[in-house]
Amino acid sequence: MSAAPLSAEAFAAQCGVSRETLDRFHIYLDLLRRWQSAINLVGPATLRDPWRRHFWDSAQILRLIPESAQTLLDIGSGAGFPGMVLAILGARGVALVESDGRKAAFLREIARVTGAAVTIHADRLEHLHGRIAPPDIITARAVASLDLLLDQIKLYMTPNTVCLFHKGRQVDSEIAQAEARWTMRLEKIPSETDPAGVILRVEDIRGG
Repeated sequence: MSAAPLSAEAFAAQCGVSRETLDRFHIYLDLLRRWQSAINLVGPATLRDPWRRHFWDSAQILRLIPESAQTLLDIGSGAGFPGMVLAILGARGVALVESDGRKAAFLREIARVTGAAVTIHADRLEHLHGRIAPPDIITARAVASLDLLLDQIKLYMTPNTVCLFHKGRQVDSEIAQAEARWTMRLEKIPSETDPAGVILRVEDIRGG
């Protein structure tokens, strides 16, 4: 039996969100529902429980970001999960990469109405090489397998880069596939919102 949808107030309590910040998330959700009718931003079924499936799912990343981190690159941002949520919650130096022009327009509108401090790149990641400095943190949710993700971000990684990737029940097979080409330090952190999910922390990445 699935859990009842999470309320906005429960999200705020779980994530330590102020009333003012919660109001910004209400605006975000209202725009998400309206734009969803025109472009496919998220899986329609997930909007039955958006505070858990999108906002809390994204917000759980915040506690995993080192205090020293000054820049964060979110690739394949889509509707802004997790990057836009993290920016609203105070993550520093957030840049969102979304090659779909309509989704990038949505992200710009969310940034405008919520006041989120983000930079939005409406382009493919490989076209941004030389225009984006290597970030401290790289995030991605529902973008690609681990092996393909590492291929996509290899030009932006440094020895100190920390990657935080949402992954599902296929995570072990993804790791096995990636380890055929890459060496890395991995930690599987149980998801707070999905019993079958993990946040995959990847560091010290070499190879490819």
